[in-house]
Amino acid sequence: MSAHGDPAPLQSRRAGPLRGTVEVPGDKSISHRALILGAMAVGETRITGLLEGQDVLDTGRAMAAFGAEVTRHGPGEWTVNGVGVGGFAEPDHVIDCGNSGTGVRLLMGAVATHDMSVTFTGDASLNGRPMGRVTDPLAQFGARAVGRSGGRLPLTLVGAAQPVPVRYATPVPSAQVKSAVLLAGLNTPGQTVVIEREATRDHSERMLAGFGAEITTCDTDEGREITLTGHPELTPQQIAVPRDPSSAAFPVCAALIVEGSDVLVPNIGLNPTRAGLFETLLEMGADLTYENQREEGGEPAADLRARFSPDMRGIRVPPERAASMIDEYPILSVVASFAEGVTDMPGVAELRVKESDRIDAMAHVLRACGVEIEDGPDWWRVTGRGAGGVPGGATVAARLDHRIAMSALILGMASREPVTVDDASPIATSFPIFEALMKDLGASLTQETE
Repeated sequence: MSAHGDPAPLQSRRAGPLRGTVEVPGDKSISHRALILGAMAVGETRITGLLEGQDVLDTGRAMAAFGAEVTRHGPGEWTVNGVGVGGFAEPDHVIDCGNSGTGVRLLMGAVATHDMSVTFTGDASLNGRPMGRVTDPLAQFGARAVGRSGGRLPLTLVGAAQPVPVRYATPVPSAQVKSAVLLAGLNTPGQTVVIEREATRDHSERMLAGFGAEITTCDTDEGREITLTGHPELTPQQIAVPRDPSSAAFPVCAALIVEGSDVLVPNIGLNPTRAGLFETLLEMGADLTYENQREEGGEPAADLRARFSPDMRGIRVPPERAASMIDEYPILSVVASFAEGVTDMPGVAELRVKESDRIDAMAHVLRACGVEIEDGPDWWRVTGRGAGGVPGGATVAARLDHRIAMSALILGMASREPVTVDDASPIATSFPIFEALMKDLGASLTQETE
């Protein structure tokens, strides 16, 4: 059941080819960061192309609760009048982050070095997710977290009155943890250092530099070392948010497995720390091309064209690529189901602690639809059935996870029998136009009654 109301079952069935040009929403990671750093700058930041999914809107409301003036002027067009580094006010109510793990973890980092207390909560899915991976490093600054067992939400973060800079090596690859530490370092004297053994998405570093923070990155024997000098005066920016590669993954992957399809997805962000899925698809033999390659707002971008690819084959995805495509493994598992042979996906323990246990969730989806799956603590393996070879014909559980819901619906577009998702409402958190967009391409999606 949806955390925000009655469940909304949705059925996907095999239809004709998917064809056309689709405008996917703005990048969610960049949208979150634009609102937060805009609130920490002095003056007015203008944002175009902001993703207006529920996750990002919740972050915008949080910035307003901390004292920034956040205004919507039209579709995707927003301004943020910031209060400056160290200028956050203590909110007079609980901060509800809905379904967004990114939002709550970045917000915790941003407020951890302010002398105030903030209580965070979320929906049933978010409240079940571990927060210790963020609150532990924030404790080194002097912040204190009081929450439920296992460090789960609802949780109150008591910020450090006199924060001290830290040198922190991330135990697992996580852009959320890295970004939380860097945001905490903004209101901390001296230099805050983050070391990551495996590089993760670098949107925070790029945007911090764009706002005027003193931040440097170098490779050392310990790994990638990022150094931030505290107490900068951030300068407001004009930010054009590129379109989200994680959202683009769904129409792109649908086109690869639905017979006769030819889909163009313009202006997709191709930051190398985010483009692992597309690299993997090309290695599998996908008919995927980059057109009009360029740079948008400091981020590489291109138009992606995807065509039906009946001869894809399974591969072993390098574990070091996981950080650059961690959110895309559910939809990759769908593509792997329609490839020939075995697709191995090692080094993906992070999938166990997303909005759901995504390995377990997708294993249940695919097995119910006739696909062979094996899995372990940090790996899983899909044995493909070839183009058109997935039986389908199941009703599956989304588990309040937008990516599980969308992946299952894409599966139904190419399987022999329809696939029904028990509750598609979580899709609104990241991709509110998913259903309309896919229907415009030719997908058959119908609301189901219980």
